[in-house]
Amino acid sequence: MDVLYASPRLEFSLWDQQDPQLAHTLWGNPQVTHFLTTDGIMTPEQIDERLKKETEQYQRCGHQYHPVFLREGGAFIGVCGLRPYGMGADIFELGVHLLPDYWHAGYAQEAARRTIDRAFSQLGCQAVFAGHHPKNTASRALLLRLGFVYDHDEFYSPTGLYHLSYFLWRSAYQGK
Repeated sequence: MDVLYASPRLEFSLWDQQDPQLAHTLWGNPQVTHFLTTDGIMTPEQIDERLKKETEQYQRCGHQYHPVFLREGGAFIGVCGLRPYGMGADIFELGVHLLPDYWHAGYAQEAARRTIDRAFSQLGCQAVFAGHHPKNTASRALLLRLGFVYDHDEFYSPTGLYHLSYFLWRSAYQGK
């Protein structure tokens, strides 16, 4: 595994089409996908398509939801990363999906904070966007802890619902 960037406890890598079992471990877990799809389930075909989308997106624009591993022991814990957000080239969307065994240990916040730091300091973005399912109170709490500010509700076609949507602007983040 090549390490793209790291935080104190985590290492971020790149998806490799040769390693689909990691994608199936993550997105095949209904606890992970509960708020990501209409019925909370991703089929094996949908997972393969998601992995393909992540690798193609990285080839196209240099961004993806990176696989995340523990620095100590190397366990795969989920993904965290960026993708272009439709409003402009200097706004990215943040995403974090972790396996349930790694919830409530501060990994989501650590991964998101490191990814946000990278977005502002290395990628030159002006804002980071994030959204969450209306019933996902854990994601809401995480975004607020990170300094995101609610902006609007935005339709998210995979769930068929309007998701709460937030921005974290460079100027607000640097003021922390």
